[in-house]
Amino acid sequence: MSKVKKGLYDFLRGSFLTDDAAFNNWRIIIFVVMLLLIMITSAHKAERKVIQISILNKQKRELRAVYVDTGTILMRMKMESSIREKAKARGLEPLKSPPKKIKVTIKD
Repeated sequence: MSKVKKGLYDFLRGSFLTDDAAFNNWRIIIFVVMLLLIMITSAHKAERKVIQISILNKQKRELRAVYVDTGTILMRMKMESSIREKAKARGLEPLKSPPKKIKVTIKD
């Protein structure tokens, strides 16, 4: 067996974990596994934040639409024509003469 084939065969059998220098190999393997766990955890947290941002953007768009609709309704309610109609329904009519200014003088 050639040296490359023997090295590959030993690697596939896992002899690098059981020989004399296995302690160094185990430390590296544990370190790599810890890094992988940290990477997976951070990826999941990032995905969760992206989903939360998407939900919040959707809520923001809905609230913006409600705000615009409410503003439109308020503008219509403030229009002079709608105020005249409501006043007419209550029996009020616009003045035929302009209002008069009242002055109050206080004497000591």
